[in-house]
Amino acid sequence: MTSDSPSAAVTANASFGRLGGLIDLAVERLRVSNDVAASKFGTGSAVDDPVREQQVLDRVRSQAAAIGLDPNTAAAFFQDQITASKVVQNGLLAHWKAHPDQAPDTRPDLARIRVQLDQLTGSLLEQLRATVDVRTTPAWCAIELPLAAGSAALLDGLDILHQQALGTAVRSVCSTG
Repeated sequence: MTSDSPSAAVTANASFGRLGGLIDLAVERLRVSNDVAASKFGTGSAVDDPVREQQVLDRVRSQAAAIGLDPNTAAAFFQDQITASKVVQNGLLAHWKAHPDQAPDTRPDLARIRVQLDQLTGSLLEQLRATVDVRTTPAWCAIELPLAAGSAALLDGLDILHQQALGTAVRSVCSTG
């Protein structure tokens, strides 16, 4: 299930702490990954799309530099988002293959999903910029990150697959850049 407005979903389940907004957007991106998986299910489309991934990372570096954010830090964070999305996609595709009765019966339009992901990218970059003081202070981030991620998992009712993916998505939140 996705929303046409990423901010609407974030407002509904505001996670705790100074990193809550960033983590809520990462969760929303994981939810969009459900639609990506549904779009690819039964079509033979690969989960890995190195060309698209490189385009996303190149665009992230450019957008990050434009807003005064370290491009390498932003790219590392978005590489984690891409990897987390693959965790969700691979998990769902395997589950649906094993349980066809639970598989989606519609194929969302991947082009529309990509527009949604691009919107989330801009919002995530803004949150990275807004939280640089927390993310670059190790002691502070060590407290704030588990608070935000734990509350997001609880408030959003994340299943084990999405909790694992969230762990991947936040690996590089606490950084020096």
